[in-house]
Amino acid sequence: MSTRLSGIAAMEFCVPQLVARHAASSPDSLAMVAGAERLSYAELELRSNQLAEHLRSLGAGPDVLVGILLERSIASVISSLAVLKAGAAYLPLDPVLPPDRLAFMLRDSGAAAVITRQSFSGKLVAGAWHVVNLDADAERIASYSGSAVDGGADSNHLAYVIYTSGSTGQPKGVEITRGSLQNLIDWHLRAFEVTSSDRASLLASVSFDAAVWELWPYLAAGASVNIPPDAVRTQVEPLRDWLVAQKISISFVATPLAELMVQLPWPAATSLRILLTGADTLHIRPPQGLPFTLVNNYGPTECTVVATSGAVAASGADSRQPSIGCAIDQTTLYILDEQMRPVPHGTSGELYIGGSGLARGYRNRPELTAEKFVSNPSPNGSGSARLYRTGDRARQLSNGEIEFLGRLDDQIKIRGYRIELDEISSVLDSHPDVKASTVTVTGADGEEKRLVAYLVLAAEAKPTANVFREHLQSRVPDYMIPATFVRLNALPLTTNGKVDRAALPAPNGNAVPEDAYVAPRGVVEQRLAELIAPLLHVDRVGANDNFFLLGGHSLLGTQLLTRISESFGVELSLLMIFDHPTLAGMSAEIEKLILAKLDDPATAASQSAGDYR
Repeated sequence: MSTRLSGIAAMEFCVPQLVARHAASSPDSLAMVAGAERLSYAELELRSNQLAEHLRSLGAGPDVLVGILLERSIASVISSLAVLKAGAAYLPLDPVLPPDRLAFMLRDSGAAAVITRQSFSGKLVAGAWHVVNLDADAERIASYSGSAVDGGADSNHLAYVIYTSGSTGQPKGVEITRGSLQNLIDWHLRAFEVTSSDRASLLASVSFDAAVWELWPYLAAGASVNIPPDAVRTQVEPLRDWLVAQKISISFVATPLAELMVQLPWPAATSLRILLTGADTLHIRPPQGLPFTLVNNYGPTECTVVATSGAVAASGADSRQPSIGCAIDQTTLYILDEQMRPVPHGTSGELYIGGSGLARGYRNRPELTAEKFVSNPSPNGSGSARLYRTGDRARQLSNGEIEFLGRLDDQIKIRGYRIELDEISSVLDSHPDVKASTVTVTGADGEEKRLVAYLVLAAEAKPTANVFREHLQSRVPDYMIPATFVRLNALPLTTNGKVDRAALPAPNGNAVPEDAYVAPRGVVEQRLAELIAPLLHVDRVGANDNFFLLGGHSLLGTQLLTRISESFGVELSLLMIFDHPTLAGMSAEIEKLILAKLDDPATAASQSAGDYR
């Protein structure tokens, strides 16, 4: 049987019009906050209109893509809004991604322009696109009138394109229309009773589609969006303290972090009323007495962030693992068998999704679009004519909610990022020393997941693990680089010739060796090694060891920033770690900051070098 839920009609206004309306009625109302930087709705309207005019002069318009190579910041939000105002669609590009991957996305998408800053120029290769440098072009952009821009786009035109992992070895771009985005906004405003007095948070990285959800509903409502520092957003207690101090009323936190946060003590007087979570399987229920409601959500990128949602009852009230809730407005759910026939109530099957949230398809991938977006075998009544086959197993519970039961294929999620294991294998197989490979994941439910690569190498090959990490690092994001590489004589196969992942040996004793160890030199390197080793669960860290090649990633990087701040009294940025990822490189940057701090007359009297030893 199918599970269906209809909802309210789409609102009359789109995001740019709603922001303009708030700017006219409440120009001084706070739109965004990032540390000491504050932006009113009037300023947001003016600056996004000016940039939109500039983009129009470069050819931006309906279904034209504009890349945004910026960190999570007020500037990235202004840029995204400007692209929408220009009638175009934005392509979020995370500056921490490898340049080759960024270049592929720009080429594959056919982006007409890319917005960036001078500090990210080294990440941007030359191409057919116009480059809008917010630093170098600031005067020219500010010369525009800032009047309202008519981009000429309607609900059928694209709003954004986000690239996700693909099994062919290259990421694939998901095309989301303005109508699909508006449906998400309409439901969100109704379901969570969002008003202009709400204060929301923006925690997700720019290339994670949760950022879409954390941003546009609140700007559409005239609320304020608050951006925490990188060192805060992935640390459980500091994030709780920041949410409380900033009087955040609605926040989204990815599942692994949310599971830890609900177990913390919270002040009864907190402004937080709703904590949204999703992107991974939720294993626990919140304790009794939390001053806010935990809401679990589910949705592939292909269905505009969220397809199902439901409040999670406290532990004791219900002992079952939390469900993923019910379909959101204008969304249709079907649970079907291998022949696309409805399964009996309570029986597991593949989850198919239809409705207003469906993506147009994959950018320049008609065959994959046809494979994943299929015709509804029984589109009766108001049922969707087109369905997205999720590859997820699910069943409908007696109360109408949906229980998530895992994947049907080898796709996994780590820290909210969707990963096709075959994409990693495809890149590994392109290395001349690799004859065959497969990748799997370790870590039980509720534990941190780590990738393990199994390699069949050429007979004469004697590479170190860092050779393969460096090969991957230029092609895939840090969260897709395995923590361990294991050498095998042959990959175990099933009777039908597929890799038998269940028969792969434990990665003990047969791991590909690491590079020659060079002991830390000096006090700063030694102390930093002591901070990194337990964070990455390794026995030791050498002077030439690369944080990311040892299994580090962005989330662990933010945790390291906090430990560095506490231990050395200086503040590194996440970009510094990406630019100087070795122990020696990071130590040199720390020493520079320490010396600069000692040279500052305001701190020299109260701070001595001995404080850092």
